[in-house]
Amino acid sequence: MTKRIHFPLTTAQQRRLLFETWEATGDVMLACRTAHVSRRTFYYWKSRFITGGYAALVSFASAAPKHPARTDAAIEAQIVALRTAHPTWGKRRITDELAKGNAWQRVVSPNTVARILRDHAVWTAAAKKNDPSVP
Repeated sequence: MTKRIHFPLTTAQQRRLLFETWEATGDVMLACRTAHVSRRTFYYWKSRFITGGYAALVSFASAAPKHPARTDAAIEAQIVALRTAHPTWGKRRITDELAKGNAWQRVVSPNTVARILRDHAVWTAAAKKNDPSVP
């Protein structure tokens, strides 16, 4: 038997069933078994249910990041310009060139450079060093 490493979020229907059963019976364990949720989930939603009723069970705060860390547009433009001017430079060389212009303080990581170049369709799959067909 494999251990579950991810449990999906509860649905609005599950939460509604959970609290309908709890109100009807007063038994937390029966309500949790009926809705197929844990006691922890019940107590997580209980305060919201008590203050807002069934309407408060419909939606919840998103776990998605609100402001993901993005590279500044000016730096992205510099990266694309460096790659366009020097097509043989790889992600590490471009990272080093940006750091050189910033008193050797790293501006972006090599993998960020590769991602930006892929996003701008400037990065292609790297050729193998020992491939005789590559000039």
